[in-house]
Amino acid sequence: MNAANKSVTINILKDAGSFAENKDVAKSLRENQILPFLADKDTVITLDFEGVEDTTQSFIHALISEAIRKHGIDVLDRLLFRSCSDDVKNIVRIVTDYMQYDGSNS
Repeated sequence: MNAANKSVTINILKDAGSFAENKDVAKSLRENQILPFLADKDTVITLDFEGVEDTTQSFIHALISEAIRKHGIDVLDRLLFRSCSDDVKNIVRIVTDYMQYDGSNS
């Protein structure tokens, strides 16, 4: 990230709790924060999972898949995942791998 980049942090625990599973919460975060911030090509978004013990594949998919579809897989260079438990890391990896595969076939 160069000095011209802006940085925004989204606290997942605050909205989703320690078990992030509610797809409506993910959709709200996506539509009201992630996508609007990604519209500015100089903004890097940190998704802070501190305190989130676990999540579901459907939550992560609802949170980031539209951003990947809309901006391409390289958008992951501007979406940073911070303080993820091993379980959360695994789910994020599954979803991003799926989106890379899915995107190559569309």
